[in-house]
Amino acid sequence: MSAVDPAVITEAAACLRRGGLVIFPTETVYGVGAHADDAKAVARLYQAKARPVEKLLTLHVATIVQARQLPVEWPPVALELARLFWPGPLTLILPRRGEAGTVGIRVPRHPVAEALLSAAGVPVVASSANRSGQPAPATADAAVAALGDFVDVVVDAGPCAVGAPSTVVDCTVTPPVIRRAGALAREMEQVWIR
Repeated sequence: MSAVDPAVITEAAACLRRGGLVIFPTETVYGVGAHADDAKAVARLYQAKARPVEKLLTLHVATIVQARQLPVEWPPVALELARLFWPGPLTLILPRRGEAGTVGIRVPRHPVAEALLSAAGVPVVASSANRSGQPAPATADAAVAALGDFVDVVVDAGPCAVGAPSTVVDCTVTPPVIRRAGALAREMEQVWIR
């Protein structure tokens, strides 16, 4: 992973706050993010990816502490998975607190992603930086090739270490279910998830 100029992080964070789209690295693949509370920004993200709107985006946060402060329910199994695998390539699907619906949450293990999410100061939804149905990019160049015409800022930190999407575990059902095997497929065999 190459170093990223702090000025680039500052620029990317400001871009997110004003409703722009940003390509950024995680340990798994490059993602494209938007301000979660900006409906126009989220719509742009769906349009850029040609992603069906019924496929929810994942909320990315910088730290486990921030994740625990979100308005979601935390079943004991979700707490245990977060303890074992966060920060890291795990997305947890959790029920919203006090309302219908679910939310996917991820705490990336990548210093650039953490710095960007912290600097943004707003909730950030993201998905892999590719057109829907296409391979997820492990380099900034591949992300730009897929979505460059749609994004406002690209944060290039070199190739992603893992190169496979995060594992997605649905904790809204009992027992929880793996919805995408992803980067932690082998590790999940060690725990009680089906």
